[in-house]
Amino acid sequence: MTAYMEHKDLANEHIDAARAGQIADNVAQVRAAIAHAEAAAGREPESVKLLAATKTRDVGEIMAAIDAGVDMIGENRPQEVVAKGAGLTRQCAERGLILGAASGSEAVDPAAGGQQASTQETQGFAGNAAVGPPVDGSQVFKRGQHNPWHLGSGLDLSEHPGAIASQGPLAAASVSAQGEGGGLDMEQPKPLPFHLIGQLQSNKIGKILPFVTTIESVDSVALAEKISRRAVARNAVVGILLEVNESGEESKSGCAPSQAIDIAVQIGLMDGLDLQGLMTVGAHVDDESIIRQGFSHLRRLREAIRTSGHPGTEHCCELSMGMTSDLAIAVEEGSTMVRVGTAIFGERAFV
Repeated sequence: MTAYMEHKDLANEHIDAARAGQIADNVAQVRAAIAHAEAAAGREPESVKLLAATKTRDVGEIMAAIDAGVDMIGENRPQEVVAKGAGLTRQCAERGLILGAASGSEAVDPAAGGQQASTQETQGFAGNAAVGPPVDGSQVFKRGQHNPWHLGSGLDLSEHPGAIASQGPLAAASVSAQGEGGGLDMEQPKPLPFHLIGQLQSNKIGKILPFVTTIESVDSVALAEKISRRAVARNAVVGILLEVNESGEESKSGCAPSQAIDIAVQIGLMDGLDLQGLMTVGAHVDDESIIRQGFSHLRRLREAIRTSGHPGTEHCCELSMGMTSDLAIAVEEGSTMVRVGTAIFGERAFV
């Protein structure tokens, strides 16, 4: 167990209105920053997805971000996935959302207090959603329609300027679809992707697969093979982003850029895996040209892989790059999803 997990109850599901409002306001501001960067780069509105990086955040804080309209969530550590998974799944279900792999064959059944549900129960809920993006990369799932603008009940976003307006037409539609009692239509649950964005040890693979849809931190053929075996055993398909160390910094994980195409081609052939794109962490430097160079190179790698014609590479559309400090540069260089933690939740009390 990570040390800070002894001091913070990550499974806590309750936060006060002030904290929820702060998170909602922050999400609106991040949305506005993304929209500004899209416009400056001449990109289509809402072409960049917002992943809330939830390291050290508890269930209540994460649900406030989901209620405010983030597209997906991402955890750095497998231990946190396990600690929060059941509570997040239950809270999402109450809002008409299917979190991560909860529609798979061994999903966590919120009504059973975190016990695993049967294949028949979960497939009757939404089928197998966690199977990766279509060829055009416009969504995270092939089956089911992701609703990134879902607004959960219990938080009056009208008190927080821009929190609804910044979320696009689907947010307004969600609000207008509420009945007189303020309840949401729960007949057609929507998937909410759950990613692992931090390093993964092989002995933790089995612990996270009941929850996550996509693993962004695969950096070797050996790790991909281990995930493949686990996925096949579960009769599941796991989304994969190949992590590339574009900065060359020793402190960062990821494969060398020169190895990326070869590794991607091999991942594309593996059963139980869907190669969805590439991920990188921007260089930790003040020189924006160096950061931009890494993002630009990752985009070119993505295109080389996606157009290579090798089996299993046709879905390699995503570019997960850009965080709080370099979001605008990443969007300008073609990012399709940004991973934002500090700008949504504030500075972390724990590392």
